[in-house]
Amino acid sequence: TLPMIKAFAFDKTGTLTRGEPVVAFSQAVDCAGGDCEYCKDVLAVASSLERRSTHPLAKAVVNAAEVSGVINHYPPAEEVVVSAGRGISGLVNGQEAVLASHKHFDEHYNHSPEFCELVSEAENAGHTTILLYNESRVRGFIAVSDTPRSESATVVKQLKTMGKTTIMLTGDNQNTAQAIGQQTGVDMIQSSLLPEQKVEAIRNLSKTYGQVAMIGDGINDTPAMSAATLGVAVGGASSAQAMETADIVLMAGNLNQLPYTIRLATYTRKIILENLSVSLGVKGLFIVLALLGFAPLWLAVIADSGMAVVVVINSLRPLRFK
Repeated sequence: TLPMIKAFAFDKTGTLTRGEPVVAFSQAVDCAGGDCEYCKDVLAVASSLERRSTHPLAKAVVNAAEVSGVINHYPPAEEVVVSAGRGISGLVNGQEAVLASHKHFDEHYNHSPEFCELVSEAENAGHTTILLYNESRVRGFIAVSDTPRSESATVVKQLKTMGKTTIMLTGDNQNTAQAIGQQTGVDMIQSSLLPEQKVEAIRNLSKTYGQVAMIGDGINDTPAMSAATLGVAVGGASSAQAMETADIVLMAGNLNQLPYTIRLATYTRKIILENLSVSLGVKGLFIVLALLGFAPLWLAVIADSGMAVVVVINSLRPLRFK
């Protein structure tokens, strides 16, 4: 199947990027300028929620709270609900708190045009933003940065050389996705996608390209991996669910093995076709010779056994593939 794949769809965070995001800054609506207490409190409330999550962005928030010394300002949140691709909510000190994307807040929480512009500026700079609702109002946002894997651009280039189309599917905003897309060189970008929208994107790509592979690393990617012709998990960073769902797991934990795997699969397919063609051809020849009376039984047996040995020896060639 792998040699026949025409399009490769990549998740962004943890697949094309390192999956080790860091908090660039936190910004409060009530910011008094600089690294004020209001901004620190946004980070403290967010870390209370994120301590209940294993998402890479959650780890970045918790790490930043530890560095800033605000990790213990609030106890871990209670009644936490994680909505895949949407955000996280719970009770912090008995009050409702929600962390989610800018798009989600535009749809569900009123905030001023001035604040919206601040968030957009951070996104235009290539940051992923997560907004905080707490104390019955929008409190602020946190800007998080992630960097592409060192091998991402090279792997994408190699896939293009093979005639493959590359697509990024991400839940991040368009500006952040565009920044990573330019650095990695993917052909197309689809952003602000929820997990179910990634599934729909895979189905649409399948209509266009016929056979599509989905490369991901997290539980949010598993529906799209299941919908694709072939699912590929990046082993070192992948969740257990992603690796269980995937057809192929790149155990080295990086994308470098993907082009090699494609070349190996193509080479193996070539050998299989060679074995079938030669084996069936020889058998067909001896059937004709036998019907004409020119092939004694002992010669047919030798030919059959000899072809089995030839097929086995030929099948060992991938062991020397580089």
